[in-house]
Amino acid sequence: MTKFLPAIALPAAPVFVPSSDESLLSAELLAGIRSRAAGYDQANAFFTEDLEALVAAGYLRALVPIEFGGLGLTLQQIMREQTRLAAHAPATALAVNMHLVWTGVARGLHAQGDRSLDFLLDEAGRGEIFGFGVSEPGNDLVLFGSQTDARPTPEGGYRFTGTKVFTSLSPAWTRLGTLGLDSTDPSDPAIVWAFLEKADAGIRSKDDWNTLGMRASQSESTVLDGALARPDRVVRRLPVGPNGDPLVAGIFANFEILLSAVYTGIGRRALELAVAGAHRRTSLKNDGRTHAQDPVARWRVGDLVIAMDGIYPQIDALARAVDELSFTVGPAWFAQLSGLKYRATQNAKFVVDTAVQVAGGQAYNTTSELSRLYRDVLAGFFHPSDADSAHATAAASVLGPIDLRTP
Repeated sequence: MTKFLPAIALPAAPVFVPSSDESLLSAELLAGIRSRAAGYDQANAFFTEDLEALVAAGYLRALVPIEFGGLGLTLQQIMREQTRLAAHAPATALAVNMHLVWTGVARGLHAQGDRSLDFLLDEAGRGEIFGFGVSEPGNDLVLFGSQTDARPTPEGGYRFTGTKVFTSLSPAWTRLGTLGLDSTDPSDPAIVWAFLEKADAGIRSKDDWNTLGMRASQSESTVLDGALARPDRVVRRLPVGPNGDPLVAGIFANFEILLSAVYTGIGRRALELAVAGAHRRTSLKNDGRTHAQDPVARWRVGDLVIAMDGIYPQIDALARAVDELSFTVGPAWFAQLSGLKYRATQNAKFVVDTAVQVAGGQAYNTTSELSRLYRDVLAGFFHPSDADSAHATAAASVLGPIDLRTP
């Protein structure tokens, strides 16, 4: 059972989202990022200038402890920053998330006395960018299984052969955290976690990213053809199937929380655009007054405020629990994390949908920011944990596992 969720105060949105004066991301930097988002989307281009600006601000070193050359921020702090960044450019925030997940995992392990990813903190502090090579076509086991072959080498390393999909930051990452299946001993198969260097042979990014939304993330497929992980970059050999290893638990927590922050940022921006739309649109039925004075529009906007206010404290509480190590790994913990991701993405989709109604026909134009958010938010359905997995995990946390014995 988890132990970290006492009664909590419900912070208002301004408390959750720091002002530009308190933020690592200045208002000027964010304005520049927003100004480029539509162009990246239209051209299906990588966010090169955004990344340069974020690197210059130290953003990719945010979660790296100070002793490793980082800024020493907490997950709670960077989660709030990601919400702000996503409100300005969702695809940029989503792609950067993957690097932040790895630095967050390494930071958490280091805090627990586990030094297995200290090399990652050192390299991230020196400017290396980490990609997240986990998802595979048809692999719904995600962290607990793999279709990629991990073949041990005599020196203690592994060679990986397989295809990873949705590898965000494809044009920029220099290191790839990945997993594969070592089946050399059929009686003892194992999931191997390791890190690859892009400059080495056997790694190729496919030019196959042409999607409905989140286009600037350039999450191309990555083909591994005997790609070598050196022995000092092999960090885990775990049993196939669910387990509570600190590495796996750390990946799950950081991924779900930071992903929820990105989609909450989309919802935050959609609410802002709904308010602007309500003030802009006028109604002949209401004597030319704006929709901000229309009872139906006001009810819809009120619904959006309620929806957004409800999600902020949930993300905050879970991020704080990770920072404080005040949780117990188990069914309830995984259910809370997967439930948060499901709730945050569904909530963002509802807010965007309703904001389009409030803003009116202008939002249907491809040049509309809401039109882009409408496409971007759909990506939330495809990230783990999906709806089926989240509900199964939640049910198992209170009902126990399904009994597969023959009646």
